[in-house]
Amino acid sequence: MVSQRHNSLVTRGYARYVLAVMVAINFLNYLDRYVGAAIATPIKDEFHLSDAQVGLLATAFLLVYAIAALPFGYWGDRGVRKTVIGIGVTIWSLATLFSGLAANYLLLFVGRAAVGVGEASYYPAGTSLVSDYFPREQRGRVMSIWGAGSVFGIATAYAGGAFVADHYGWRSAFFIAALPGLILAILAFTLREPLRGSMEKVGVAVSRTTDATARAFVNLMRIPTLRAAVLSQTVLYFVLASNAFWLPTLLHRRFDMSITGAGLLSGGVLVAGGLIGTLAGGWIADRLAKTRPAAHLEVGIAGFLAGAVFITIALIDSPFDVGWISDQLHNLQLALLITSPTLLVVAAIVAATGLKSVKPDTETMEAAWAARTGKEPAPAL
Repeated sequence: MVSQRHNSLVTRGYARYVLAVMVAINFLNYLDRYVGAAIATPIKDEFHLSDAQVGLLATAFLLVYAIAALPFGYWGDRGVRKTVIGIGVTIWSLATLFSGLAANYLLLFVGRAAVGVGEASYYPAGTSLVSDYFPREQRGRVMSIWGAGSVFGIATAYAGGAFVADHYGWRSAFFIAALPGLILAILAFTLREPLRGSMEKVGVAVSRTTDATARAFVNLMRIPTLRAAVLSQTVLYFVLASNAFWLPTLLHRRFDMSITGAGLLSGGVLVAGGLIGTLAGGWIADRLAKTRPAAHLEVGIAGFLAGAVFITIALIDSPFDVGWISDQLHNLQLALLITSPTLLVVAAIVAATGLKSVKPDTETMEAAWAARTGKEPAPAL
């Protein structure tokens, strides 16, 4: 029974507390990440930058994030996840603070890139930690709630960052965004570390896994379902990053809105659309998964295709490449229109390659976990 294998430190109430802390951290994660998007115009004006140079600030974060995620994911598998999370929050908060102190473009570039180091440590460990507090049939909804934190984080970055930049300067926006991270880092360090696999219906619960090796990584990418999910999310992120970064600037240029007005409108649009998509998607996927093994992937594909349609409509009525195209065409709107709908369709096609393999891959994974011996050492709490 799940209750017999579950770490005794984990209760339903405490699981909800952990989720609340993780949602708050995810909120801050995206706040610190996108506050630079809200204040891109005053940054560009002060340092006399091109659109490509402004876009490169976001691309620097993404590249560092992608590279750093692998070693931090390895550490998260073999170490104590709450420690990895706490260190990650501390790093990105200090990097955001440093961004506000930057005296030139190079230092600002370094600061924004360093944010990627901290956030790369948070997501792999955070996903694993949250999963071990809730059973599989609830994880779609739980992850959608966790994801809602990112929606509010971006919206607050847009509205709050723009307001602060308009009234107190763009550097103050970075300072204010950085401070809550140090508090949340302390909360992360104090979380209880659950056993891995605590909420699985079969198999043992272990404190840490020794499976994280280069060979294991290669073998994981041979799993069709996982490969389809990873690659489709990679393509999708080019769209999310580009549009999230450039939306306030687009509104400012096209409709001659103030920095604050563009931030408020961007935040409002994101909250409305993001919450509906995130929460409804998790709920629908969990309901459908009771009878359809591929439901989570199918809901994602539907979202990609719907997004391609709606983003095309919105733009007609990754960050660096959009900035570069904008410089060449002298039209930011057209640059986004060329890249975004196309990549969403590509993401849907890539995700569809994993539809047939979901059921057998899931059964194989569960059988492998059930066969574990449970000889790993006790957890370090």
